[in-house]
Order: sequence, then C-alpha cells, then structure tokens
Amino acid sequence: MKYQRLGNSGVKVSEIGLGSWLTYDESTKQNTAEACIHKAYELGVNFFDTANVYNHGEAEKVVGKALKAYPRDSYVLASKVYFPMGDGPNDRGLSRKHIIEQCNASLKRLGVDYLDLYQCHRFDEESPTEETLLALNDLVRQGKILYYGTSEWSAAQLTEAAHIIKERNLHPIVSNQPIYNMLVRYIEKEVLPVSRKNGIGQVVFSPLAQGVLSGKYKPGQGVPSDSRAANDNNNFHIKKYLNDEILKRVMKLDHIAQELGIKLSQLAIAWILRQPGVSSAIVGASRPSQVEENVRAADIKLTDAVLVEVEDVLKEIDQFVPDAGQLVDKA
Repeated sequence: MKYQRLGNSGVKVSEIGLGSWLTYDESTKQNTAEACIHKAYELGVNFFDTANVYNHGEAEKVVGKALKAYPRDSYVLASKVYFPMGDGPNDRGLSRKHIIEQCNASLKRLGVDYLDLYQCHRFDEESPTEETLLALNDLVRQGKILYYGTSEWSAAQLTEAAHIIKERNLHPIVSNQPIYNMLVRYIEKEVLPVSRKNGIGQVVFSPLAQGVLSGKYKPGQGVPSDSRAANDNNNFHIKKYLNDEILKRVMKLDHIAQELGIKLSQLAIAWILRQPGVSSAIVGASRPSQVEENVRAADIKLTDAVLVEVEDVLKEIDQFVPDAGQLVDKA
C-alpha cells in the first residue's frame, strides 16, 4: 500500500480508502462488513470513511466496532455531518448547533475519543460559512477532531472558505470528497486547481461509478440479478449510468484492461490515482475479495500510451452522463 499526504497536512492516508455508504447498511450483514474492514486493515488500508447519515448511524456503529481491534493511532477515521438526522428544524445542515451535537453523537456511536477527519457532507446554503468554519475550528481546538474537510463543495465555495480561514486565522480545510471517476470528471476544470492552490487534497468517492466500471453491465443486456442495480434501494443512482452509449465505452475500457492483464475496476482506480491532488480513492466492498482486488490497483502505474488510449475512449462521453449533482448520494 502507498500513502499520500492529505492536502498540505502532515497526516498520510492510504491511496485506497474503505467507505461505508450503502455497503454497510441492510444490504450487507454486519459480519461481512466487519470482515471487509479487517481485510482492508490487513492489506494496509488506514483510511476508513463513514457518515452519521449512513443507515442513520448504524454504519458508524459497525465501523467503530470493527476498528476496536486495532490501536487507535494506526488508522485515520473520517465521518461527516450535514444531512437530516431527525425531523426538527435544527436536525440538519451546518449550523454550529448541528455540527457540535452530531460530532458528539458520531464519537459515541464510533466509540472513539476523536475523529481524524470531520467533513461537511454538502454545502449548507442556509448557514453562514463563517459559522460553520468557526464551529469546526473549535472542535479542532477541543481535540474532538484533528482535521476537517468538505464533500462536494464547488470551487467558489472552497474559495470563499479559504478567504474566511485566512482572515480569521482558522485551522485550514485539508480535504474535499467529490465524486470522481472515468465517467464523471467535473472536478478537473475548477475544483482541482482551486484545491491545489489552497492545499486541499481530494478523497474521491464512487471511483467505479456505482459498479458500472466493473464491467458487469453490458450494452443491450438486462441488469444482472445479483448486481447492485437490481436492488431497488440502490438502483436510482446506478441507472443514470446505464445507457448503451456509456456501456459501449465501458466495454472498450474493459478491453484495454484485459490487454494489460488487469481488471477493469483496477484500471479505473489506477486512472484516478494518476491524478495529482488525489490523496485517496474511497471504495466500497460487500465481500473481502473485492477489497483485495481494489487494493491491488494502488500498485498499478499506467503508461502515457495507456492514458492516451483511455482518453480517446472517454472523448465526449460527458454528453451521455448526467450532471454530477444527479449522481451523488441524496441520503
């Protein structure tokens, strides 16, 4: 396993991180989820990402229980805040009240004294950005979190935050967690340049486009019965990728992977990790063998010739892919 600094911070995270959205709720039994965490740790993964809203706190409990087997200083634990955790007017968003209360609740569910990374799960249009940043800064000063980051913040939002941080002399944002894969590349235009300017690393999610970049979905064919797309709870995300124009290109990418003697999923993850500014690619797994397969991608270095070949396949694919906002989790 290789490790990268998280933005301009001193902490290092594994190039492959293990996430817990969808895979650690009712669709994956707890014993299997714990087995995936143990396999990831065994293979050198030190970055584990979850959120309060994943299965309404249950994912945090599973992650916390599994990680108790290891020294607390041996892994980097991340969670998030923003989405509703109740029906009250203050049970959501990035107000000081919600941030502080949800941080304490996440710590309790995870069974730890501090979070290594606490992330704003989305931008909150209703809370002043300064209030949000001051609350996070106070959590750092209290030792409840060591670093903080964002998820799916735009270049303009990151720039506004950086200005406030500099003006108020606050602890900086160290990371942003956007969707990023071969099919969804919007961060390359503005988010990555702004992030590099402000020392913000990317810990990207959905590197396999909800499994589409595993090659299991074929153009002109039905959805496999054992696939995630066949699950009514999950397929509202995946089905947006499932059109023949996209799947034809995925098959071409699969051919490139076969010529290299690797899996398409490994090609997709290696392609992400070639991007400067990406600290980690967060993968999901419903069985330990998937963890092993994905982790091996960190050792694959793609040649310039392969990258050109991939780029040729991906040319103009964005016209067939929905806007990123339609593809991110709406939990």
